[in-house]
Amino acid sequence: MVSAPVPSVGPSHKATSPPSLSPPFPAPESPPTPSGCPAAVGASVCPAAAAASNGVRLSVSRGPSNHPDTMYTTLPTSGSPFGPAAARPGLHVWRVEKLRPVEVPERTWGVFFSGDAYLVLHNGPEERAHLHLWMGRDSSQDEQGACALLSTQLNALLGERPVTHREVQGNESDLFMQYFPHGVTYQDGGVASAFKPPRPSTSPGHRLYQVKGRRNIRASERDLAWSSFNTGDCFILDLGETLLVWCGSGCNALERSRAQELAAAIRDSERRGRARLEIVADGEEPPEMLQVLGPKPTLPEGSPEEDAVADQSNARAAVLYKVSDATGHMDLTQVAASSPFSQSLLCSDDCFVLDNGAGGKVYVWKGRKANEQERQAALRVAEEVITRMGHSPRTQVEILPQGHETPLFKQFFTSWK
Repeated sequence: MVSAPVPSVGPSHKATSPPSLSPPFPAPESPPTPSGCPAAVGASVCPAAAAASNGVRLSVSRGPSNHPDTMYTTLPTSGSPFGPAAARPGLHVWRVEKLRPVEVPERTWGVFFSGDAYLVLHNGPEERAHLHLWMGRDSSQDEQGACALLSTQLNALLGERPVTHREVQGNESDLFMQYFPHGVTYQDGGVASAFKPPRPSTSPGHRLYQVKGRRNIRASERDLAWSSFNTGDCFILDLGETLLVWCGSGCNALERSRAQELAAAIRDSERRGRARLEIVADGEEPPEMLQVLGPKPTLPEGSPEEDAVADQSNARAAVLYKVSDATGHMDLTQVAASSPFSQSLLCSDDCFVLDNGAGGKVYVWKGRKANEQERQAALRVAEEVITRMGHSPRTQVEILPQGHETPLFKQFFTSWK
């Protein structure tokens, strides 16, 4: 068993240049895909995950208990700072002030102070909800820690339904940007600071995915521009009410099929089946596509060699870890060294980290029977993985409660039931 103690994740810990990934994270051979553990069931021990574990462990020590942002701070069981209005449909925005949530008036939605932290909640139809933790680049560790703990209280109030996202200033997710159709504005300083001239964000409210590969086909989010395109791949342009699947003249049949499947999954799971799905051939771009992307330039060609390289990198793109505090520390034990994974590895009694930092995102899957401390630690553990693995600090974090998995998370598994 290789153990790698990690510095405390309390307030005094600040990320520096990441240490060498070996020995803490050697790259062992991928274990065989296990069987025999029912997917996401409430067994006290998950045989498949236990059998797959190859001994690679990340140990996250407890933070000091006298700080508000330690992952083990006890949350009050009554007197939630969020009122019943938080459960109403629609958008809600709170700013963290003196470690408490203060509702932001609707007239100032989209204005964010760089020295503050915010909670943005969207309660959608059919009990779908997304909770975003927006951390200003100049916000204090106390504010960031309080924001994380307040998110656990809000999650509890909403029955652990929301998918939780960590948003980084200047690299917000497109889902977050869609809540603010006129864009977001950054203000210098914090809530008590003088008003400074705004800096508008240019992030759009649409999304673009590239679908690439032959055997290990993967969809990755790309910049919303023609410069992201080539004629050898398929792309999904998500315009909200319309999903355009653009097929390059040189794309392969598997990419075309996978792109249509993913677009249909986005339509059915995120748009209640009401979005229009349209297949677009190279050279037949509709006006709405050109309106978003501008005039189409001459695009570079793709190649089979690039697909082969993508197959190899896609297979190594993600690592799956099991989270446990059974030893008194928050341990991450590697369950599978490369994707695709078997869904049977996910068991309801535990939380799991799917590290796709190479693709710009780290996921935490929360089993419905995982204990409170593991649930509270989800964001901290994801941030520690980002630091220890040397991923960009702009890496996005998505925390998924069991039963509310997104299509982009599911694509890392061989099949999903």
